[in-house]
Amino acid sequence: MDLEQAQQDYRLIAEVIAWMRVHYREQPGLSEMAAAAGLSEPCLQQLFSRWAGISPKRFIQYLTLDHARTVMRDSASVLSASLESGLSGPGRMHDLFVNLEAVSPGEFKRRAAGLLIEFGQIATPFGPAVVGFTARGVCHLSFLDLDGQAEELIRSAWPGAKLREDTGAAQALGERIFALADTQSPQPVSAWVVGSNFQIQIWRALLALPSGYLWSYGELARRAGRPGAARAAGTAMANNPLAYLIPCHRVLRESGEVGVYHWGEDRKAAMVAWEAARRSGAA
Repeated sequence: MDLEQAQQDYRLIAEVIAWMRVHYREQPGLSEMAAAAGLSEPCLQQLFSRWAGISPKRFIQYLTLDHARTVMRDSASVLSASLESGLSGPGRMHDLFVNLEAVSPGEFKRRAAGLLIEFGQIATPFGPAVVGFTARGVCHLSFLDLDGQAEELIRSAWPGAKLREDTGAAQALGERIFALADTQSPQPVSAWVVGSNFQIQIWRALLALPSGYLWSYGELARRAGRPGAARAAGTAMANNPLAYLIPCHRVLRESGEVGVYHWGEDRKAAMVAWEAARRSGAA
């Protein structure tokens, strides 16, 4: 996957995805979608085929509540036997390729003296992002909405750390992260996060959910060993320091609606549908 090209495509079709989320119940045709995007029908068709691997019409199917509810139901049943028997699940699982090391805020204070964080802005299939990393792994990943945000976001998340920009290393790391959904044998990624015991439980549970599968907040809490803590699970997700890598975008409301997402509901819907397309293509 060419991340630079995917990012350019996403810039062009992000508004179309937002329009689709409003109008999907009408099942609009290609001409209506192209008119809303200000593009010709062939151009829109080509863009979607290049970015999502499917047509705009098929993409709309993945945005519907019916699809989301079906996938949520199937994910619970398909994954239950394998996950609960100690296996990794059907096919390649996300947690096999993300080595998550976590420390508590107290431990971090004792061990963070002189911490060096390298960072850089990267291209992703869902718009520009900033990634921060230490010798121990990725410590920050968030999407950017404004130019010049990159260093500001790292500083606010890691006050007192020493920062050094390394765009080349950051982009190489970004390519590894976003190849997880597209590659059968991706290079593992190490992640280093700071959180409470409950947050870490939730983040680890999320890593067991592979691309193209979905859980509800209640199912996530149950998988984390905290049934009945769906609201608290949502709060832990809101504090997720690693957008996409810790896949909180794969958790929806019980109704199948996208729900709140720190980096934008339209972006979350785009991620869910994009991953669904790749899962369907690999099936």
